[in-house]
Amino acid sequence: MIDENGEQAGIMLLEVALQMAQNSNLDLVLISPNANPPVAKIMDYGKYRYEQQKREKEAKKKQKIIQVKEVRLTPAIEEHDIEVKTKNTIKFLQEGDKVKVSMRFRGRERGRTDRGAELMDLFAKRVEDYGTAEKKAAFEGRNLVMIIAPLPDKEKKQREKQKTEVPDGKE
Repeated sequence: MIDENGEQAGIMLLEVALQMAQNSNLDLVLISPNANPPVAKIMDYGKYRYEQQKREKEAKKKQKIIQVKEVRLTPAIEEHDIEVKTKNTIKFLQEGDKVKVSMRFRGRERGRTDRGAELMDLFAKRVEDYGTAEKKAAFEGRNLVMIIAPLPDKEKKQREKQKTEVPDGKE
């Protein structure tokens, strides 16, 4: 048994331990029931639960929940539409979300899947400064799907540094 000061009080009967807890107006909590002999501690259980919930809440605040946003393309998409989709994708990646880029082939479009693959590669190139293709473009039924994950902060800094560096002798 462990007393309220955190010191070991030794092995004792349950009744004696309960009496000690009652005398100090605290609770007797079973810490390790599977140990031989079982370990119990005298503490304020309400305060212990409160602090535990507070730690869990703090841990939840610190974790980042990654969402998967979706951007849909078509094989017959125009240049301006690609620019708009690219801007949206970059915005999602900067917010730290993954982006699922999908392209559906309907009817006669299914015969021109090579055009779709080219568009997906072009799209990946346009956003490569903000994210990397976590899953390359691949078919899932009628859809061509690619998943782009945001770049880690370390990699972002390296790419920015490479862009700002000027080779020797050229300005």
